[in-house]
Amino acid sequence: MRRHHDDESHEHDRGLSYDLPVLARRRMIRLMAGAGVGAALVPLAGCTADATSSSTSAADCATVPEETAGPYPGDGSNGVNVLKESGVVRRDLTRSFGDSAGGTAEGVPLTLTLTVLDAGSGCADPRKGAAVYVWHCDREGGYSLYTEGVTDENYLRGVQETDAKGQVTFTTVFPGCYTGRWPHIHFEVYGSLRDATRATAITNTSQLALPKDVCDTVYATEGYERSVDNLGRLSLESDSVFRDGHDQQLAAVTGGVEKGYTATLTVTV
Repeated sequence: MRRHHDDESHEHDRGLSYDLPVLARRRMIRLMAGAGVGAALVPLAGCTADATSSSTSAADCATVPEETAGPYPGDGSNGVNVLKESGVVRRDLTRSFGDSAGGTAEGVPLTLTLTVLDAGSGCADPRKGAAVYVWHCDREGGYSLYTEGVTDENYLRGVQETDAKGQVTFTTVFPGCYTGRWPHIHFEVYGSLRDATRATAITNTSQLALPKDVCDTVYATEGYERSVDNLGRLSLESDSVFRDGHDQQLAAVTGGVEKGYTATLTVTV
């Protein structure tokens, strides 16, 4: 039987006190890499926006805080590295790929679109040819590659290259809510698809928050029962990651349970 987050005190995100050593190590690796190639970290900014928009005004180009990737990024910084595996570049994240067990993540359908903009242009120009790696937990709160019961799976993880509008779109499922963390989706931005599939030179790391009203509706459906109690003990203001401000990380979400939801967020690098 698969264990859940509140059944095992050593599993998954447990707040900044647990994640900070991971984040510190990741930042040190990036700084060392930057010193070797002359690269520099650049600020990450973002705003909730219509996914069809390819630009925004400088006044709306608000900085998004860089966040911890958590203990289970699967990018090689904390053990397993899925980014170098054939098949990781994909739109549909619901199925495992390659030499995995080949399972499929169940849940309410979610289409996620991130629009990556260029900070140097005041958020006016899209970043064509960048790459975004996305990962999140399943409806039961488990992370593929790490959580007992799904260590042989690699679903709900994938990379795409941004198009001419600076956009990437993933087909996935609505993530569950596990003990101690607000419902969220992790993402990393890379300068290019080549960088992403080599798991090197991460530009920025952040997290996307999902709105409460949508979470309440989704968690009332079959398979998300544990999320109801977990969400009831949380708020965005008390979450270890989003409590210092979440306005620029809260996705705009539309749709419904039967046909699925669409989440959009604009981020600037």
